[in-house]
Amino acid sequence: MIPRSADLASDVLTHTYDDMFNPPGLTNFLGTAQVDHDVMAIRSVNFPPYSHGDTITGQLYVDGRLACSYGGTVEVVWRPDCVVRSTSVDGLDLRTTTACAPGRTAVVVQLDISGTPGRSVQLGFSLASTATRSSAGWLRPEPPSEVNTLSVVDNRVVGSGESGSAVSVQGLDVPGTVDRSVLEATVVLDERGHGRLSYVHVLAGSLEEATEHFDVCVADVPAVISVAESMWDVAIADAFDPSSDGFSGSLPVLETSNEALRKLYWWGVLGVIWFRRDNPASVLGRTYDTLMPRYWQTTTFIWDYSLSSLTHALLDPAPMRKHIEHWIDLDTHKHFGTEWLTGGPVGYWYSVNDFAMTRLVRDYVRFTGDDAFLDATVGPKTVGDHVHEWATAWRGLRGDHALADYGGIDNLLECVSSYVHEVASFNAANVWCMRVAAEIADRSGDADRAALLRKEASAQAGHVNELYVEGKGFWHARQPDGSLVPVRHCYDFNIVGTTIPDDLSESQCAEMVSFFQRELQTPTWMRALSPYDADAAFSVRPDHQWNGAYPAWPADAGRALFALGRGDVLLDWLPGLARTANQGPCGQAHFVEEAQPVMAGGARKSPPQFPYLIDWSCSSSGAWVSLVLEGIFGIEVALDGTVTASPQVAALDPDARLTGLRVGSNMYDVTADGLTPSHLPG
Repeated sequence: MIPRSADLASDVLTHTYDDMFNPPGLTNFLGTAQVDHDVMAIRSVNFPPYSHGDTITGQLYVDGRLACSYGGTVEVVWRPDCVVRSTSVDGLDLRTTTACAPGRTAVVVQLDISGTPGRSVQLGFSLASTATRSSAGWLRPEPPSEVNTLSVVDNRVVGSGESGSAVSVQGLDVPGTVDRSVLEATVVLDERGHGRLSYVHVLAGSLEEATEHFDVCVADVPAVISVAESMWDVAIADAFDPSSDGFSGSLPVLETSNEALRKLYWWGVLGVIWFRRDNPASVLGRTYDTLMPRYWQTTTFIWDYSLSSLTHALLDPAPMRKHIEHWIDLDTHKHFGTEWLTGGPVGYWYSVNDFAMTRLVRDYVRFTGDDAFLDATVGPKTVGDHVHEWATAWRGLRGDHALADYGGIDNLLECVSSYVHEVASFNAANVWCMRVAAEIADRSGDADRAALLRKEASAQAGHVNELYVEGKGFWHARQPDGSLVPVRHCYDFNIVGTTIPDDLSESQCAEMVSFFQRELQTPTWMRALSPYDADAAFSVRPDHQWNGAYPAWPADAGRALFALGRGDVLLDWLPGLARTANQGPCGQAHFVEEAQPVMAGGARKSPPQFPYLIDWSCSSSGAWVSLVLEGIFGIEVALDGTVTASPQVAALDPDARLTGLRVGSNMYDVTADGLTPSHLPG
């Protein structure tokens, strides 16, 4: 089954004013917007290169009183194409539908009102604008903004700053008046007690351009909302259609009666499509953002992209190859990603980069069959030689010990102060990377290099095991002075488990799983850090601490469980995890149940405000596709394109089926019984 927008809708999410609630975001592949706690308001309206910062606008007044001051609940339903918000105020039922206008730098909000027939309702909309266009790349988490002056032009409110680099135009599809920054209109409910008006917000480079977008949208807001649904239905269908031009690849279709399996697969797929940007301002062409809708809106982080590596390789390998080449050109040891308005580097070095780049190249080659890419020259070396360089870069990071020192807190998990220097995860990843480099050396006929790499990898695996806390299931981080600090973090479990499971003893595997179940796993999510860890008091940022986890961590933990021989733990956990998918795409972090009550039956998305600083969605969602394909269906694709499968899906649904798995020029179906070649369309 191929889903439509309506199939991917969230459950009804209920919150009160300024609750621990992260309001949903929207995109039209040009830019993004976010609804606010108010039933009408929007914020973070940004269509690069034009930006509005995190400014809130359109806050609603009803008969002169701020609507949210009534203190009632707001019900929110997110869909890919729109967000529907509902509340009751002073005898009125208010319902809004918000969408980004397809192909335009505009947001529309349709307000439907129900109440006593004939009632006259005065509605006010408090407007704000900070429109600007930065002359440089967006190098900070928050998009640029500028103080604007508001003026009234043809009964519309125009915002512009001193720079004159951008304007916003805001207005209604009914006659209104402006009192200072409040746009007011009166609606008289008809004989059925119904009334309607719509609000349009446009961001553009000139008043003429903004007015053109505004006029088209305001003429028929219901039509804009309908077209948004059609646009999203096509985008979702394209993701599963090998013959479509929407993406340069396609994903297999999952057929299953198991709701949890289906929901988590769709969650992963949607969470990557969601970040697609086809903005003409991009110097890189099509890109995939990492966070939205509030932070880092033009930045692609190498780490997060690599967590969805398999998904990118299947779905859209052409921009994936372009990004790999671009990152190589910029030297991945000097930044954590790039931003697409300039193509320039962003930030400092992340310790994951060598592992991430190796994974990206390997996934691209094995799923596309484009092994000639390994011989392509990027900069002074071939891609294959770059892989060898990444796989052995750890040698230059050694201090007095055999393992690499991966630096301080900013290079690693940012909010776990003890997870620094010689960590088990990236040193285990080095073992895996050297073995990948050995495969590439074999391919090019350099058997001696391959043998040396494998020998060194085995030796390093032994040194990684020196960090293990005997009998406990977790690992130490060795400090420069040689002292060992125990760190009960999921990242060691995930990466050690998925990269070097065959280098672990049976007792280690069993102890690691026991630790995971005892201290990290929760009914609908997991903790990134054990609450028994001495560093659990250091931070409350839930992507890497005791009170929650980043969205890829449960998916990667699931793959580790399969690799450690306990896939049954993941299969039993799956229904709880699926309940967390009831809130729209993966958040940058979700709280565990002890930190915040569940929402819609699942782990609640963490909020954006200080000290949590968590965005509504994150592109590492593709890790869930990897879990379904590589974990539950047991698919393995070698560097040369050889495909095998050891499915464990029968315990969930013996009739489950993946159709249309593309590997190179071949197509496969996968069932509980194994792998079957199928045919390419056309």
